Amino acid sequence: MRFADRAEAGRALARALLPLRPYAPVVLGLPRGGVPVAAEVAAHLEADLDVVVVRKVGAPGNAELAVGAVGEQGVTVRVDAVLADLGIAWEDVADTVRRERAAVRARSAALRGDTEPVDLAHRMAVLVDDGVATGATMAAAVRVVRGRGATGVVVATPVAPPGAGERLGTDAFICLSSPRRFTSVGQWYADFTQVGDAEVRALLEAWATGSTAPAAGRAARP
Repeated sequence: MRFADRAEAGRALARALLPLRPYAPVVLGLPRGGVPVAAEVAAHLEADLDVVVVRKVGAPGNAELAVGAVGEQGVTVRVDAVLADLGIAWEDVADTVRRERAAVRARSAALRGDTEPVDLAHRMAVLVDDGVATGATMAAAVRVVRGRGATGVVVATPVAPPGAGERLGTDAFICLSSPRRFTSVGQWYADFTQVGDAEVRALLEAWATGSTAPAAGRAARP
């Protein structure tokens, strides 16, 4: 399955998640690419929208290959299998970890501004990204929302390689497509244009003020 863009993927994902609407979940996108997808889901589920800020820890010489991830609340996830394949230790990426931790703090402040995170205590959290590759950043996001008090965590994504959900520590994993020949998330989108911080802020502000969210389910948003 190939998607035209993130908005189309979000609408398709929302249809699969409609049974969750009675539970009044909080939909949380992973910045930046996951937020437009999450906005579509939140619109159709009439749910609160928020973000979970996590950062991939890239391998030396190959920043796109995740050897781990860091997130808000000091969360750290290591992908030991990838570290072993590369013949390196976690200590070998210590400088990268420090940079990414600083980036998490900066991005959280930049995206939320003065807006407080949605309270997740005793609520279901639906974590959404535009795709899952190694799963390191999503696993970090799961830990973050559990730390914020979510009583149930569902991960939802349009595309991921087979078996991706087994490593996330989540209560449920919803994926629309699990192609065997998976090399990157972007290959499954006709339009995979980079999402900017301004777009993410606009989506979050629209939900915070109760106004219509840009490019996200206008008819479904009350």
